[in-house]
Amino acid sequence: MDFTLTDDQELLRSTARNLLARECPTKLVRAHIDDRSAADPLWEHLRHWTAVAEGPLTDLCLFLEETGAVLAPGPFLPTVALLAPLLAALGDELLPAALAGDVTGTVAMAGRNGVWVPNSEPVKTFVLEGDRVDVVAIVGGDRSHPSVTLARGLPGRPVPTIDTSRRLAELDAGAAREPAIAVDPEVVSALLQRAYVTVAAELLGTTRWLFDTTLAYASARRQFGRPIGSFQAVQHKLANMALVRERAWSAVYYAAMTIDAADPDRRRAAHVAKAAAGEAARLNAKDAIQIHGGIGYTWEHDLHLYIRRAYASEYLLGTSDWHRDRLASLIL
Repeated sequence: MDFTLTDDQELLRSTARNLLARECPTKLVRAHIDDRSAADPLWEHLRHWTAVAEGPLTDLCLFLEETGAVLAPGPFLPTVALLAPLLAALGDELLPAALAGDVTGTVAMAGRNGVWVPNSEPVKTFVLEGDRVDVVAIVGGDRSHPSVTLARGLPGRPVPTIDTSRRLAELDAGAAREPAIAVDPEVVSALLQRAYVTVAAELLGTTRWLFDTTLAYASARRQFGRPIGSFQAVQHKLANMALVRERAWSAVYYAAMTIDAADPDRRRAAHVAKAAAGEAARLNAKDAIQIHGGIGYTWEHDLHLYIRRAYASEYLLGTSDWHRDRLASLIL
């Protein structure tokens, strides 16, 4: 399997990186903590890129990796990774508006236990941007007979989490007045596979920032007349951080390619991707704070923003251990 990026993919990645570096500085991420509207100017730029959801999943992952590297807040991820593919599967007339960035949306599936499986519970939890998007696709029913309701104007309750760059909400699905549409279980399964891989791709960007920033600090910070990166204990940590990051990158893009090719291995690959990306983010966050030492614990340093995203996204859509359990059930 060839992991080499095409010229178009290289251009997509560099364009996204330059755009986000300019339009999503950490001061915007910090402002978003207290004022959600602080991310609105960023959305005005990202809305022109929602059509990337229509192309190969590998291209979308390349773009989302860059959004994860800057902790981009707002409705871009739920719109392109959750709502758009579901609308495409349903053949809904809202799809062109979503791909044009004229409609934002998300998917509400998890019940009280937080597990993303179809259920008929009236309250949906962990809904990304659930209280601000235009459309919420509520997945109800059960695993064998799922249904989808495209609702507008649902009352949402913001839920505070450790990650201040991503907003989650609880929604009263029972308040939806729109009719439910029965869907094939494979539609929900395919949606979740894409969701696992796209969140994992975002985590790759966050992990990259953690590693690159820590490596730069270890090279510049001196102790006993030497850079701390020259000490063996620090070198071992950096080597482990790099190793799990590279392994996760390969797992994520392999999974994206299997989904693009409708390969029979795509279900297992999606679980591997999310598990590997979550593990890499968690290890890089842990070792980054240790190598940074005291400066890493301060509010003024950006490290805590990335640690929050790393740990929160590792739990979003299932922890690494949860995905390993699902993988075991598929294999055994």
